[in-house]
Amino acid sequence: MMSETSAFTSRLKAVAELGQQIWLDNLSHELVASGALAAWIADDGIQGVTSNPSIFFNAIRSDAAYQAALPALRRTHADPEARFEALVLPDVQRACELFLPMYQGSDGQAGFVSFEVSPRLAHDAAATVAAARRLWQAIDRPNAMIKIPATEAGIAALEEVIFAGINVNVTLIFGPRQLAAVRAAHRRGLARRLEAKLSVQRIASVASVFISRVDAAVAALLPPSAEGLKGKAAIASARLAYRDFLGDSGFAVFAAFGATPQWLLWASTGTKDPAMRDVTYVEELIGAGTVNTVPDATLLAFRDHGEARPSLAEGVEEAQATLAQLSRHGIELDTIGNDLLRQGLTQFEQAYASLLALLD
Repeated sequence: MMSETSAFTSRLKAVAELGQQIWLDNLSHELVASGALAAWIADDGIQGVTSNPSIFFNAIRSDAAYQAALPALRRTHADPEARFEALVLPDVQRACELFLPMYQGSDGQAGFVSFEVSPRLAHDAAATVAAARRLWQAIDRPNAMIKIPATEAGIAALEEVIFAGINVNVTLIFGPRQLAAVRAAHRRGLARRLEAKLSVQRIASVASVFISRVDAAVAALLPPSAEGLKGKAAIASARLAYRDFLGDSGFAVFAAFGATPQWLLWASTGTKDPAMRDVTYVEELIGAGTVNTVPDATLLAFRDHGEARPSLAEGVEEAQATLAQLSRHGIELDTIGNDLLRQGLTQFEQAYASLLALLD
């Protein structure tokens, strides 16, 4: 008989067997130093980690090791941003090292650790490129990923950063047009490398599409007669994006030179509606060649009672019908996405300001 522990872990490993990577949406000194991250990798097959200002704000506020290091950092680093990087980049590097065997064994296809440029640079393309280059050099690990927001300036920066040969996690994607612009910029960066006779191998990128925030915004706009559409918009949009990803022949020219496709990554996958099953966004967004970033609580819930099946390829016609129904109600995901991008930037800027205040 399968033990309780092995039954739990098999649910997560079954996702990997279906070709999807699950990344932990969390990073801290405690996670790395305690052995917890190593256990997630060994026992549950977790294949990457993401971080953001909100995650580090909570970690710095509550982690005794970070608190103990602050007095010395205040003496040696005058700027709070420099203190922040000096405090957390060693843990980013250690996390990269924990995933390095996976990265090497997968030929650079798994085992990434994401760290974000300052949200204050979201509308400055040149400064974002400079920050990405600086952080890439500072972390100095081949499986690091630099996170850049999908603003107009961030998308312009993406092209330059890919051209520089840096792994990129493009975050805060909410609408189909935004995703299309991100994917086009990624290819422009690769095309410029080929034109310059530079290698396009082992340059990884993910397009981080946010899920639950879209459904929450749609739910607030639905009339009572359309209650049945609640919780369906983001999954429908994701399934159509995945259909386009699978049917995309345009990347073949880059693949011929050994380039890695820009993977779709599902972010914000903890459910916000208490009426929804707590693992809905993990169960319904499983597809080969994609990534799901999952917060600790949702990951534990899926390990306990989730179902692994290749769900992203299901219900494409139903997904088209869902978006058509939303359109008839005057709900367009690109319009909602623009609002959510502004809100997301504000939230990250506020979290970053609060984080720096802890270090002041």
